[in-house]
Amino acid sequence: MKNAYFAGGCFWCIIPFFDALEGVHRTEAGYCGGDEPSPDYESVKAQRTGHRETIRVEYDEHAVSFETLCKVFLEGVDPFDGEGQFIDRGRSYTLAVYYADEAQRDTAARLCRLLERSGGKPVFVSLEPLKTFWPAEEHHQNYYQKHPEDFARELEASGRAAAGKACPLRKKLF
Repeated sequence: MKNAYFAGGCFWCIIPFFDALEGVHRTEAGYCGGDEPSPDYESVKAQRTGHRETIRVEYDEHAVSFETLCKVFLEGVDPFDGEGQFIDRGRSYTLAVYYADEAQRDTAARLCRLLERSGGKPVFVSLEPLKTFWPAEEHHQNYYQKHPEDFARELEASGRAAAGKACPLRKKLF
């Protein structure tokens, strides 16, 4: 198994895209990108740690490629928003791919360049080497499965439901 790490705004909102993929063994909500050890949700949300809400995707590289995971990530977010995602604002909700090796970095960079050229505007996805992934508190894990009604309300209130899974521009690109 390999791991991929994506910061896509609210971690609750992007995990279902990956759980639906064949070859994904497990997903986990957590935090990456900051230097403070053992961050917690309240500190990350309040922008005090430098971390982003991030998911870890454990996958079988023989069943699903890192490139496919990156495409799913880019289709499930608004890569043209550099200030956060939907109603979630601030660094902790900005986009990033935390790469484990140069091949992952190169793949993510190539897809971002394609999207930027196709969209005609800047893509705001930070590509950063993976340092430490800190798992989020248990009540954040599998949130959409544990609390389906609350999750549906969150999608609606955040604006993600109205935006849909992907815009036509990105569907056309990928």
